[in-house]
Amino acid sequence: MTRVLVLNGPNLGRLGVRDPDVYGSVSYAGLVERARAWGEGLGLDVEVRQTDDESQLVGWLHEAVDARAHVALNPAAFTHYSYSLRDAAAQVTQAGLHLVEIHISNPYAREEFRHRSVVGPVATGTIAGFGLGSYRLALQALADLLGTASDA
Repeated sequence: MTRVLVLNGPNLGRLGVRDPDVYGSVSYAGLVERARAWGEGLGLDVEVRQTDDESQLVGWLHEAVDARAHVALNPAAFTHYSYSLRDAAAQVTQAGLHLVEIHISNPYAREEFRHRSVVGPVATGTIAGFGLGSYRLALQALADLLGTASDA
């Protein structure tokens, strides 16, 4: 199976508790369970990780390049200002791998500072605004790009 790292940035470990009107009521553990199941159904070996540490997230993107793993990335607040994360994400796509940027909410429907992504321009694509379904859609997009999804 094709390996995909689903990487999550700051505060996403607080899913289900933090701003449920924005991020929903499913816990982070629930997201992990769903993402793995969605991936399995799409022929993807999904590993889900979360950190509040920018350098850890950068390191995981370097690991993805070295391990030839595709990435679904929810950079969270790092989306808007982390050039180190942007540069690490660019290395993923420059290595011929896919990186899909994910957002649970629609950043353009929120505060103005959220309207700019430094990651989006180096990503294969961006999926936003569909709640946790954004993760399912990102995994589906990766499976489609990689040809792992069945046509059933």
